[in-house]
Amino acid sequence: MKCRACGQIDMVSFADLDTSPPSNAYLNYEDLEVPELWYPLKVFVCKSCFLCQTADYVSSNEVFTEDYAYFSSVSQSWLEHSKRYVNQVIGELHLREESFVIEIASNDGYLLQFFSEQKIPCLGIEPTQSTADVAKSKGINTIETFLTLLTAREILGEFAQADLIIGNNVLAHVPDINDFVAAAALMLKDTGTITFEFPHLLELIKHGQFDTIYHEHFSYLSVIALKSIFSRARLDIYKIERLNTHGGSLRVWLQHSITGKHRIDSSVEELVSLEKEFGLMTIKLYEDFQERIYSTKNSLLRFLLDAKKDGMKVVAYGAAAKGNTLLNYAGVRSDLLECIVDQSTAKIGKFAPGSRIPIVKLEEIKLVRPDYILILPWNLKNEILPILEFSREWGCKILSAIPDIQAFL
Repeated sequence: MKCRACGQIDMVSFADLDTSPPSNAYLNYEDLEVPELWYPLKVFVCKSCFLCQTADYVSSNEVFTEDYAYFSSVSQSWLEHSKRYVNQVIGELHLREESFVIEIASNDGYLLQFFSEQKIPCLGIEPTQSTADVAKSKGINTIETFLTLLTAREILGEFAQADLIIGNNVLAHVPDINDFVAAAALMLKDTGTITFEFPHLLELIKHGQFDTIYHEHFSYLSVIALKSIFSRARLDIYKIERLNTHGGSLRVWLQHSITGKHRIDSSVEELVSLEKEFGLMTIKLYEDFQERIYSTKNSLLRFLLDAKKDGMKVVAYGAAAKGNTLLNYAGVRSDLLECIVDQSTAKIGKFAPGSRIPIVKLEEIKLVRPDYILILPWNLKNEILPILEFSREWGCKILSAIPDIQAFL
């Protein structure tokens, strides 16, 4: 296997999750009669540039289909996070009605709608029809395509270069990360800014968040690995923010190396030093992670098997991709987990990929009256716990499984 960033072939196994179907490939009832495609789900780290990456088994076209079921606007906390960012970046970059903003992987217009409200021209680039259609219904100009150097040149034939380019939780999703970053740089004005947000590899390892590994994510990112990728596109990081989204993320601020106007903030070197001290340039750190994965899997299975033996009912909340990774790796099926409750209309009435556990409305909890509710999207627990408060009436306990089974009081 060759590193997708630097081309070296000296790779070490980081996480082996056996096989699973794509984590957002939800099933309709009629799909239960036909086989699913399962692919190996393995992550390696490059001993040269330290980029963590999956082996290439699934193409982007197979993952981001026209009926893609992830809609960013479903999460109220994510909407609030996005609105805060828009207000911050408008102030810091002095964006005005004559400015131009591009978001890559703009989904359903969850973020660009806040620029539109302030009369700042914007463009979304979004490959999935289901989410792009929703964005268009909000009046947001959206191009349905994957961003590559080729499509960037086509876009620039119709639109100007941007003062601000945004990529939230997309950098990990691209198979050719060098081409993607070069495309973003091409679309950026000489004095413009790019911001990328992504889950931080350091937090994944620190907190055992292996369930964030799935086929949509081709890379698992650190500043150490990204600096060399950005430098190939003649981009410099000039500021880094640590965020609490998705279990711990980073927001990096980029500018053209030669024409950028911002001074380099101390936060950049501080993050690099933090990663080095944590061991992200030490191969043994990666080699030891598999044991953490085994521990989490065994903890979940022990809990579910004991609950079954004791006649307890367990349901899950949140048909999230990370939940599907966890359930499929642990081999959990509907005999141990009755259903998954969700509030996304795009998922209700379908079945989770692999496990084939039914996805139902929130009201089902009152009918089932479970003894335990397992929150699968643990990163949204502060948003979810108030929603589930009513279940405490009959003594239901609310849990998460990452890094081990734990109850929320």
